[in-house]
Amino acid sequence: MPQRKQLSGHAIRRIYLLLPALLLLAQLLPKTVSAEPAPTGKAEPFSRQLVVDKARQLSQAPFNPAQGEVPQSLLALSYSAWRDIRYRPEKALWKKEKLPFQLQFFHPGLFYDRLVTINIVSGGEVRGVPFETALFDYGNNHTLPEQIPERFGFAGFRIHGPINTPGHFDEIAVFLGASYLRAVAKGQAYGLSARGLAVDTALPDGEEFPYFKEFWIEKPTRRSTSLTVHALLDSKSLTGAYTFVVRGGKTTTMDVTATLFLRMPVTKIGIAPLTSMFLFGENTDDRKVRDFRPEVHDSDGLLIKNNSGEWFWRPLDNPENLDINAFQADNVRGFGLIQRDREFAHYQDLEASYERRPTLWVEPVGDWGRGHVELINIPTDRDIHDNIVAFWRPKDELPVGVPQTYEYRLLWYNGGFTHPPLGYVGATRTGETENGGQRFIVDFQSKALGLLQPPAEVKGVVTCGKGAVVVEQIVEKNPHTGGWRLSFVIRPDQAPSALDKVLPKRRQPVDLRAFLKINDTTLTETWNYAYRP
Repeated sequence: MPQRKQLSGHAIRRIYLLLPALLLLAQLLPKTVSAEPAPTGKAEPFSRQLVVDKARQLSQAPFNPAQGEVPQSLLALSYSAWRDIRYRPEKALWKKEKLPFQLQFFHPGLFYDRLVTINIVSGGEVRGVPFETALFDYGNNHTLPEQIPERFGFAGFRIHGPINTPGHFDEIAVFLGASYLRAVAKGQAYGLSARGLAVDTALPDGEEFPYFKEFWIEKPTRRSTSLTVHALLDSKSLTGAYTFVVRGGKTTTMDVTATLFLRMPVTKIGIAPLTSMFLFGENTDDRKVRDFRPEVHDSDGLLIKNNSGEWFWRPLDNPENLDINAFQADNVRGFGLIQRDREFAHYQDLEASYERRPTLWVEPVGDWGRGHVELINIPTDRDIHDNIVAFWRPKDELPVGVPQTYEYRLLWYNGGFTHPPLGYVGATRTGETENGGQRFIVDFQSKALGLLQPPAEVKGVVTCGKGAVVVEQIVEKNPHTGGWRLSFVIRPDQAPSALDKVLPKRRQPVDLRAFLKINDTTLTETWNYAYRP
């Protein structure tokens, strides 16, 4: 199993889930009268090129990880003690100016052992945001303010705006920890994360975690519909200059421009990485845990739009062993981790609200060249672990010292995400047959498929890789969903050897693909699965 990300796990996941509740609690507490943080220091001219130049210069020097910036008393805090440190909502940046966006900042401590510098760009000039203990309510941590160094910084920040109700500012996005960021669309709860970059994910020597060390946030006007955030990325192997243009709404979007500078050769780079959680779903026939909930996941599938126009769906899995899949995607047109199942009855979790988790879609701008989309499924037995990773990986290693720029859009959808094919996969179910085969039930659905009624000659096209054969296949109308159901049975094409019986996981998984068609017209996206004999 690869080294897990440093800023995930039980505490980090709970922090994100509890942020809205903590903010509401803070708003109900007695308020003190004090000013919001005022940017200070000598004003300096700013443009995105300044961040690019900083990244280039940083890449030409050895990596210098920050050490000792955060006092041990903060790092030793328990989870409950750290979350008791709350930013005072009345001090939100730009609150008194009644601008369309507001900023609140996170306090270092616990897992957040790096200080990030936060600057505000106004009128084309830059001034830093100073850290002040007066910005925070320390709760029961009465002695902590006295232990804060005179020169200190923040751990990250969050963006607020009237995303749900006019005049009421709710959280839109969070930049906190390494290069992680999260966002929500209207009416949603936090779920999966995006990252600035993935480096050597799932390699034996362990993963490298780049981090944003400095931000430049452009001050909006009263008519602004977006907020622009620039970030400087640093890591042992590389640096980067990032720009995020954030727009909250029914679909929250981030237009991203990333310019990378390698210090040294990197074996694996993941562009636009996404991180999510899948514990079990309707396709899980062997759960690792006993749980009252029918399904538990932030995302239930990987969707890819290839350069040819084909849409490709892969249900997520929680395997017995680390599972890495590569899907050829030269000049990929889009990919994302999708939460299609939006029915509360399928989760039955009043607190987690999995049916309200975002879908996150990556839409490249221009041609990215040759490469593949990589999907990594990490075994887990708890829903506090983010065990799903997806990103686009270039075929060739990126050159050292030569800037590489990638542009793309992140779309945080409130809904299951529809797209051009007439039908999409609504559910995948599987189970063993009496004679050693595996039965698959794939429900395709859409409004268009709902209009097709028997005796329409809808046919299933199932292809099976080496190692197994299709022995049964049926396509029928599903009157309960309005769509069409494809069911088929897969069996190994030869009896297992003596070694296979002793080591059943020795056999390679068999690639399965299926879609529906009528005459010569393809009706649906392509469903894909890894069958393990």
